[in-house]
Amino acid sequence: MKTHLLLIGAAALLLAGCETRSISDSGYRRDNGRHHVEPVHYSGELNELDVLGIERNPSITEDQISKALDGASRVKIRKGSNVLLVQSGAQYPDDPMIEELNHAVTVTPFGGQSNQFEREAYHKALRFTAARGGCETVICYWGILESARQSFDSKAISWVPIVGSLIPDEHQHMRIRLKVAIVDVRTGNWAMFSPEPFTDKAVSARLGRERSDQAQVNKLKQQAYAAAARDVLKVYAN
Repeated sequence: MKTHLLLIGAAALLLAGCETRSISDSGYRRDNGRHHVEPVHYSGELNELDVLGIERNPSITEDQISKALDGASRVKIRKGSNVLLVQSGAQYPDDPMIEELNHAVTVTPFGGQSNQFEREAYHKALRFTAARGGCETVICYWGILESARQSFDSKAISWVPIVGSLIPDEHQHMRIRLKVAIVDVRTGNWAMFSPEPFTDKAVSARLGRERSDQAQVNKLKQQAYAAAARDVLKVYAN
């Protein structure tokens, strides 16, 4: 019984070190997020249904579903064309994603901040904005960073204030997952996919925890954005 309780306690401690954050709000969480201050311009994520133009209409008929399926066509991105790029939750898409896509298309960055007052017409406004800018396609992406911390034994005995802060005492495991939507501006047809997740592990001391954390974030974003851009162009560019 005592062993069972110890295992439950150890599992609870491990879970207590887990956290999830948006790629658009990826700043360092000190003390497991309790002292994190959100960026001034972060107001939450876009809703996938609003971006894709899926109306919340309970009166949709079976006939409408059949017609939508018959009218659906494969989404394509023409190489060299203009693309409106949106990062959910961000005032401006991350530069590495823009740079990766710019190898094959011309990217027009666009804000992806949530606006509750315009949600019902958001998808039409987004497509109309893209059309006015000569963009044939909208690419919107979401992402989360998941991390878990694992303490070393040295953390429990780092009682000397200055020296203890310099001793590596923690592993941080981090994973990034993206979701990408491609919307044809003319038809409203869309496709969605998730590139492979990427993981990383880093060792840090208390004094350099924030620097180590943000280095992991930047490394994983670079890897995930490169994979996402590669998959977008490989599957959807003609």
